[in-house]
Amino acid sequence: MTPDLLRRARRIEERVRHAVAERRRTDPDPDDAFRGLYLSDERIHRLLDEGRTVDAGAPLADGDETTALGRAFGLTALDTELLLVALLPDLDDRFEAFYGYLNDDVTRRRPTIGLALGLCGLSGADARARDRLAPHSPLVEGGLLLTEDLDRPFLTRALRVPDRVTSHLLGSTAPDPRVAHLLVADEVTAPRTDASPLTAAVTKGAHLVYLKSPLGGTAHSLAVQALRETGRNPLTVNLHRLAEDPAPDRAVHLLVREARLTGAGLICSPVDALTPHHLPTLRLLTGAAVPVILSGTVPWDADWSARPPLHLSAPRLDPAQRAAIWAAALPGPVPADIDLTDLLAPFLLTPSQLADAARTAAQSALLTDGALHPDHISAGARAQNAAGLDRLARRIEPSVTWDDLVLPADTRTQLHELAARARHRDQVLGTWSMRPGGGRGRGVSALFAGDSGTGKTMSAEVIAADLGLDLYTVDLATVIDKYVGETEKNLERIFTEAAGINGVLLFDEADAIFGKRSEVKDAHDRYANVESAYLLQRMESFDGLAILSTNLRANLDDAFTRRLDLVIDFPLPDAADRRHLWTKSLGTQVPLSPDLDLDFCAESFELAGGNIRSIAITAAYLAATAGTEITMPLLIRATQREYQKLGRLTLASEFGPYLDLS
Repeated sequence: MTPDLLRRARRIEERVRHAVAERRRTDPDPDDAFRGLYLSDERIHRLLDEGRTVDAGAPLADGDETTALGRAFGLTALDTELLLVALLPDLDDRFEAFYGYLNDDVTRRRPTIGLALGLCGLSGADARARDRLAPHSPLVEGGLLLTEDLDRPFLTRALRVPDRVTSHLLGSTAPDPRVAHLLVADEVTAPRTDASPLTAAVTKGAHLVYLKSPLGGTAHSLAVQALRETGRNPLTVNLHRLAEDPAPDRAVHLLVREARLTGAGLICSPVDALTPHHLPTLRLLTGAAVPVILSGTVPWDADWSARPPLHLSAPRLDPAQRAAIWAAALPGPVPADIDLTDLLAPFLLTPSQLADAARTAAQSALLTDGALHPDHISAGARAQNAAGLDRLARRIEPSVTWDDLVLPADTRTQLHELAARARHRDQVLGTWSMRPGGGRGRGVSALFAGDSGTGKTMSAEVIAADLGLDLYTVDLATVIDKYVGETEKNLERIFTEAAGINGVLLFDEADAIFGKRSEVKDAHDRYANVESAYLLQRMESFDGLAILSTNLRANLDDAFTRRLDLVIDFPLPDAADRRHLWTKSLGTQVPLSPDLDLDFCAESFELAGGNIRSIAITAAYLAATAGTEITMPLLIRATQREYQKLGRLTLASEFGPYLDLS
């Protein structure tokens, strides 16, 4: 409690002592042990005979120095006196007995409105004085004072100071338990950036700011830096938790009171977590009497607030800054042979996510030899992904490498170029400002075209593994809908969730939804063209890495193909590549007969890698059933089964001397 408030409290105590002494002097039976439990006949007659003179011009209070609490809530000197009258029972339990005696009811041990006004030298009929305790008054509206027993007449309603206000006046900094779970500790701050525009705006009275933040943006760090430069403490609110609160409006009132008590500003994110159902809550938040800085990835909606916000964009960390934050959070030194800048380049993470990723990597290292490896770093970064996209796409943790690919040299080169685009997009599109206009994002998109089984999906997995990212395969069955407009909604949900994760998004059989626009002959053609046009626009604004695969490149819209960064063709393998594929598919763990003629298989059977892999698995099952190693007859039989699946004839020109084994 400040010296000013302590001095005021002592004066209130003197008034209470005087009121009690006066009550005892005028009480006909002051020593009655049951005083307060009943009213005697003598007391009733005395109250009836007692007159009262209303002094509407009584002074409000003297001119003591305004306290910090008064400045924050706009209190008058009278407000402070009334607050102290209600506060005294929480500071000294003797005042419960005093107030019970003065209320003539030992069960009512808090001051009533009438008693509080009387102790401040005011009449209960003074309209100005009554207004200081009305619902719209600074004391009540600000949450500093609660009026109870609302069913009673105004003057006999009890006054109570909330526990959080009492603890604050006594010097406690612990937040209100009701909203403590909504607050998060200050994130790891990013390297200092130029926050002067935001700092100047808040200093000049900008109480509402919206920071549009991309994936991996530094909105929180920028807001923290600006508030501290204005002399305010940052109070960070997790809007995901607020959206799940059973009484969000009440929580907002308590959060605003907490900010005013502590001289803080509110930093609230992400605004994307609040649905249209939470619009009243959001309007309460944006109308708060403290600086409020909101951040999110979606554009500002004018319905969110009755007052316009200041619009700013938060910068994104570059790879070197990410590496510095990650290294600072690691509990130990980073091995000299690890290039953090290169490993973290594909991951768009906030400072707090980078710190969590470093700690997760350190924990993962304990499962092995305790030494930190690149896989631990990638796994720690992937662990920061939200789980929302898992409901819309199948997540694959990459387990293949470049060595597992058997492709022509030019195709491999283009795949390496695609990985390089994803790794260096911040430098090229951000630092070097090579991003075109038109609302295009920093995403990278590519088309993999080729027959089934030529390695398109495996190549996407290899690129994800090379970047240390997860691969998300979109199930088109969950996207395409017969009802008009539903396909676009499903795709929007996928792109929205994908924007919040660090991963590779794979649309398999993409020609089903990215097909050519056609001449409009009926309503179906018109809506199909709307879908294609929407997809063209949405792909351009996507900030992630998207790979489309198709068996029918000719079916794709030309305008869509033009917007892709790379179009990579996957041809059927030649004989030399097929020989490598046979060897890789059979592996080193399966027992193989010396009579296997893999050169013959590679030369004679013109198959894609996926078909060869399927034959190898079928042959392994046949060998396991027979209890033998994989022999040439088993391999030929498995090949014939694959031919049957493909609807191909078993020709002597292909099977040659092994035709009888099929």
